[in-house]
Amino acid sequence: MLDAVVVGAGPNGLTAAVELARRGFSVAVFEARDTIGGGARTEELTLPGFWHDPCSAAHPLGINSPAFRAMPLERYGLEWLHADLPMAHPFSDGTAAVLARSVGETAASFGPRDAGPYRRLVEPFLPRWDALVRDFMSLPLTALPRDPVTLARFGLVGLPPSTWLMRRFRDERAKTLFAGLVAHVMAPLGGFATGAIALVFALAAHARGWPVARGGSQSVSDALAAYLKDLGGTIHTGYEVKRLDDLPPARAYVFDTSPTALARIAGFGNHYANFRYGPGVFKIDYALDGPVPWTAPDARRATTVQIGADSTEIGTALRAASREGRAPEKPFLITVQPSVVDPTRAPAGKHVFWAYGHVPSGWTGDLTDAVERQLERFAPGFRDLILARATAGPPEIAARNANYVGGDIASGAVSGLQTLLRPKLSLFPYGTPHPAVFICSSATPPGPGVHGMSGHNAAKAVWRRLRRT
Repeated sequence: MLDAVVVGAGPNGLTAAVELARRGFSVAVFEARDTIGGGARTEELTLPGFWHDPCSAAHPLGINSPAFRAMPLERYGLEWLHADLPMAHPFSDGTAAVLARSVGETAASFGPRDAGPYRRLVEPFLPRWDALVRDFMSLPLTALPRDPVTLARFGLVGLPPSTWLMRRFRDERAKTLFAGLVAHVMAPLGGFATGAIALVFALAAHARGWPVARGGSQSVSDALAAYLKDLGGTIHTGYEVKRLDDLPPARAYVFDTSPTALARIAGFGNHYANFRYGPGVFKIDYALDGPVPWTAPDARRATTVQIGADSTEIGTALRAASREGRAPEKPFLITVQPSVVDPTRAPAGKHVFWAYGHVPSGWTGDLTDAVERQLERFAPGFRDLILARATAGPPEIAARNANYVGGDIASGAVSGLQTLLRPKLSLFPYGTPHPAVFICSSATPPGPGVHGMSGHNAAKAVWRRLRRT
């Protein structure tokens, strides 16, 4: 009998399996698709030689993840690549606000009136960042806080809505960049704890950057899988699990799946009926004949580029997708241009580029024209460079990854109490009604992103149970 079976070979499932195998437990992973990766895959979606990331591409939480940093993933081929700037947010006047590794460079891009407030916001937390990120991403009750004072100070700043945090700034440049940071998790700007979301992304950029993985996000998954196999774990692909009886006998079962799928497989009925899914995304992967012709020079130096004219436009786009049930006319876009730093991603002189905008859950329309009109506002001539495109709306996103219900790449709405307490209001979110069944997907704390911490936290709950029994 195995000690643990993990269902789902995304970053969280693989991390949970590694953490258990490192502690001497026998582990097997079962993945429905023919390849591993979940939200961290790389595929030729458009033309031969153009390697795209169907979901996550830039990894500020990955390089800062306490779980990943404790593993020798670089021995298994994971290499982080950094552009000159982690992130840029261009404006119509040809300038940009930036998130740089330097707090001073970032503050200067906001203008003289907001440089001081920004420094006062982030500089108290940076010296304690490693303890803070561990405490923030390990809650609730998976570990005692290492620095409870800093965590409490962070909570005072971050738990209110991001609109409160943005009152510190007088000019639109800083407000717009922060609004875009919140939108990475598709959260309404006025939602609970959205200030913390924006602040974590900013601090992550200053601490270690917003890199891409050489060769694509698949490198993250492949490194985890190779490490797991060296530890004695096994991975089985092309193995769809429809009920618990489909799995071999084990002392514990860990699911890197949506709560909806877990309830169906394990027979939990309506246990997760109150879990809410958020808006979906419409994503386009491009093969380009050259680099994106941004009018803002700083945008050409960054791997991640946010697109939204101002905080009002961003807020309007988020409300349209999450509350009004319609696609925004001017969508807020998150874009990544990995071939700026990784020439292996495209043929010589060519580039890969992706962009997505938020749309209602399950939306079946076509946002291509609206996305490209937005890009042309800040990169005139973009359409002339397109060699091929691969589009995916919510139905295609969900078909590609079953955890993304309705096209929700956050694996659950990041709003209200569900921002922190997911998938249920519980002090033990990784447990389920069955004492031997656990959940470790992004539907559990700390939530979305390629960081493995949901798997790490769930594995702690599993190995404590295994040792007791």
